[in-house]
Amino acid sequence: MVVTSRASVSRISRIEGYHVGFRPEPALGNAQTFIRRRDFLLVCVVTACGKRGWGEVFNSPFAAGAFIRAKLAPLFAGRTVHDRQPLFEAMRAALAYDKRGAGRMALSAMDMALHDAAGQVLGQSVAALLGGPLRTRVAAYASGPFMVEGEGYGRYPAEVARYLEAGFRAVKPRAGLSPAADGRMVAEIRALIGEDCGLMVDINQGYTLAGALESLRRMEEAGLMWVEEPLPPENLTGYRQLARTSRVALAGGEALGSPAAFREFLEADTFAVLQPDPTVCGGFTGYRQISALGMAYDLPVIPHSFGTIVNAMAALHLAALEPARRGGGPADYPYVEVDMTDNPLLALRAIPVGGDGAIGLSDAPGLDLDLDPGELEPWLGEHWSIELG
Repeated sequence: MVVTSRASVSRISRIEGYHVGFRPEPALGNAQTFIRRRDFLLVCVVTACGKRGWGEVFNSPFAAGAFIRAKLAPLFAGRTVHDRQPLFEAMRAALAYDKRGAGRMALSAMDMALHDAAGQVLGQSVAALLGGPLRTRVAAYASGPFMVEGEGYGRYPAEVARYLEAGFRAVKPRAGLSPAADGRMVAEIRALIGEDCGLMVDINQGYTLAGALESLRRMEEAGLMWVEEPLPPENLTGYRQLARTSRVALAGGEALGSPAAFREFLEADTFAVLQPDPTVCGGFTGYRQISALGMAYDLPVIPHSFGTIVNAMAALHLAALEPARRGGGPADYPYVEVDMTDNPLLALRAIPVGGDGAIGLSDAPGLDLDLDPGELEPWLGEHWSIELG
């Protein structure tokens, strides 16, 4: 009889990286740019017993991959999936001055993959691993439409109608073409979806303070749940003035990395909704730290997610852990974001929206991905692997 120890089963034996990407057709337009290429890094933590945990970098994937190989992967040698907090702190120490950039994103992916692998080894979902979900269905919103070159908001009514047919009861179009166009667009969408559906807009950091003030003034009669990132995150003074002047709730945080960065915005009384992205703010561990800050300020915290199926599932598990709060929409907070663009790396697994406008949470181990690396082949640009002995 062979006795296998707990440590040997859960030991981390290998770290793999998969650089994947594709060209969206048509290009995705927001207030700042047209996205013509979407690149990601999917990180896989492999255990001695063959379990795989997945993490994602959706911004700066190439720099984050280099940082993982040079700085973070060696920290995992001799460690097990039970060492989540020690590894988080070891990785955080390795960041040095990089509190928001590619290093923080590399840490985020590794923490995410480590939690997924731990859930696989222990036979628990990530939500259960983190204390247990508060709900088994999470309200969802359709993230789209995007602007199309030469057409502006022209395709929005048809796209939003498609979202409603799919079961969504809340939609978030991209805005920022101009304040006047923004006002007309949200009025048209509100008339289309009716008063019982949620409507929010994302400006993607596209305006100056003056432009944002005028845009929000023209949109405020549409009954928006929030306006997301009307200014760059560096403009804390502008956010403070905007929050004091506008009647529309402000949301943001996807570009903020550390709890200290969120603390600055909270102390300035800017955001009404916090949106940390697990791939930016430190994975599951970092997100939970920021969620505690939101609790201290009595604000709803909802995960931002606009990438592959990995972060989409991570966001679903995190949203299931957030306490319910009323925000004026068709359902209580939290919500989970669903990318409505033609994204093959999100379509690797189905995310069905029910008639209640919500997505069900599985109790399968980890993130319930069971993702085989071979499935990534059509979009794979580079693969690397680091043996940890």
